[in-house]
Amino acid sequence: MWSKVLRLLDEKSSKGAKSSEANSRSTLVSRNVTVYGRRTSIRLEPEMWDTLKDVAKKEKCSVHNLCTLVFLRKGADTSLTAAIRVFLVLYYKAASTEEGHQKAGHGSFENMKKRAKIPEAQDSYFSKNPSASRSDEEDEDEARVA
Repeated sequence: MWSKVLRLLDEKSSKGAKSSEANSRSTLVSRNVTVYGRRTSIRLEPEMWDTLKDVAKKEKCSVHNLCTLVFLRKGADTSLTAAIRVFLVLYYKAASTEEGHQKAGHGSFENMKKRAKIPEAQDSYFSKNPSASRSDEEDEDEARVA
């Protein structure tokens, strides 16, 4: 799964690098969905649309019903597109297992960089000591203060 994600990212970045015009255009795809009985337009990345369709197929429902479910559960200050993205991440996070992570080769950032084909010349951009980097909690605390 992770290798598929990295391969898709690699394909998208190589396509985007071919043309400066491609870099200025949005990669979002707009589609109409019926949410809570009303037709609305949602803009998501093609991969998010594919994933939304996969979840709908797994759950034996329509994309419209999934979007309605997300709409009914989201906070008033959250956009529907952001709520859909979060829903998809949480859906697959809930389905992930330690065994699945091991099968996917997770557990080593060095291996992840190799799978992502990061050149050694860019190694200096990564911290050598994981404990020396800022924690997520520190980042969240700083964001709350700002």
